[in-house]
Amino acid sequence: MTHARLTVVAGPMFAGKTAELLRRVAAAHDQGRAVTVYKPETDNRYDALALVTHDGRRLTASPITLDCAGLVLPPPGALLVIDEAHFFGNALLAPVRSALATGVDVLLAGVDLDHRGLPFDPFPTLLCEADEVVKLRARCARCGGPAVHSHRLAPGSDRVLVGGAEAYEPRCRACFPR
Repeated sequence: MTHARLTVVAGPMFAGKTAELLRRVAAAHDQGRAVTVYKPETDNRYDALALVTHDGRRLTASPITLDCAGLVLPPPGALLVIDEAHFFGNALLAPVRSALATGVDVLLAGVDLDHRGLPFDPFPTLLCEADEVVKLRARCARCGGPAVHSHRLAPGSDRVLVGGAEAYEPRCRACFPR
């Protein structure tokens, strides 16, 4: 039996999480692997049908609802890729576990800490269950140090606010307001 792997790419906004997904998908394609890519339908910042890095690189992706409706598991041996995992919350856990149980490798990325510095579901669980965790850092917008937080610039209290540089900036621990 093939043992499927769960790889989690986590970090603040502007850390290069989507770029890392694109790099790993390209490597999977080079190996001749089947790859299925999903994104939340609510993330249409750059393109409703693609993962797009902040510098404009893109990869076609299928949008799915936040309750993961529309997510179809690929066949065993394939790679399932999901970006912006924090948008889905714990609704993502069952499909990820199902994929792994059927021999599908899972690669996902997202922001692991919300704008208040609190863990974003589903990361507390996924980080514990992962075979590999890639923790990326950004450059602090204030001091240039290593940033692990996403500071929200836009007003609002919703936990998830779709946005880019107009709504968030990366901050280090020292520059992150608590």
